[in-house]
Amino acid sequence: MPSPLRPLSGSPADVWAALARWWDDPDGPVVVRTSGSTGDPKDVLLSPAAVRYAASAGLERLGGPGRWVLALPATNVAGLMVLARSLQSDTEPVVADGPLAGAIDRLGAGPAYVSIVPTQLHRLDRDDELGLLARFDSVLVGGAPVDPALLGRARAAGANVVTTYGASETCGGCVYDGVALGGVEVRIGTDGRILLRGPVLFDGYADDPGATATVLQDGWFRTGDVGRLDDAGRLEVHGRADDVVHSGGVTVHLAAVERAVLSHPAVRQAAVTAVDDPEWGSRVVAVVVAAGDPPSVDALRDHVAATLPRAWAPRAVRVADALPLLPGGKVDRLAVRTLAAGI
Repeated sequence: MPSPLRPLSGSPADVWAALARWWDDPDGPVVVRTSGSTGDPKDVLLSPAAVRYAASAGLERLGGPGRWVLALPATNVAGLMVLARSLQSDTEPVVADGPLAGAIDRLGAGPAYVSIVPTQLHRLDRDDELGLLARFDSVLVGGAPVDPALLGRARAAGANVVTTYGASETCGGCVYDGVALGGVEVRIGTDGRILLRGPVLFDGYADDPGATATVLQDGWFRTGDVGRLDDAGRLEVHGRADDVVHSGGVTVHLAAVERAVLSHPAVRQAAVTAVDDPEWGSRVVAVVVAAGDPPSVDALRDHVAATLPRAWAPRAVRVADALPLLPGGKVDRLAVRTLAAGI
């Protein structure tokens, strides 16, 4: 029977049991299928050494072993690493198969951690349950940018939120609050791309040496994101390299526009994309979940133009009840683009 580890598949219990056996007697890499949020999924090969190192380095940064709540699918890299850190801590994870409060009740005493994506943080905020996160010694939030205002509300509610950056190819988050884990290096390429190196790197994509060679160069993993290192050496992630479009002859950074849209008081969640347009080349569109009455296009354009060039502001707004999500909780960017194109 195929192993639940190649690729990761099955229930949390299935993956946990298989990973526990593998932890003691590894028989090859774990295979993680990427989310495919912006393209075709790939099968990422993670060696036993990389998974163990990432789990150990993460716990060292957080302050030591503890019990973990699994609030993410066990079949993606973030869920895998919750299970791996549990094994490294010699504890058993608590599976959140319902409301987070129920999982917290089963934690017991002692240090505790949870890993979530921004969408889950938004839902806790919507339901006035951010205070639940105060039970955890650290709350890892990664997989996508976090609205700074939401981050502030979570911390004000007592949550020790640690923002993480990484990819399936780096055993998940390997940069915590802008600082790389021990043994991991970060640099910015000449084109602004974020490059990562260290013992957390994957061994390649299964049966795809061409794709592997494209992103693994001279021992560095070439991510799909752009950013900078500030004066203190902390990583600032500006967005995806392919989130730069040309609209009316102007270069527009969609991630920056998305952050500006999210700061509007009438917007609860947002995703900004671009669609083909015969007049503009690319037309910037905001898909928003409103917090009350949705903002008009003109109001949103004025709001964005207060901090960014007006030419960057969305030329259309699509109001949705919820953003389309992938199974792991990330925003489905391809589905967002489809929504936007229907305007």
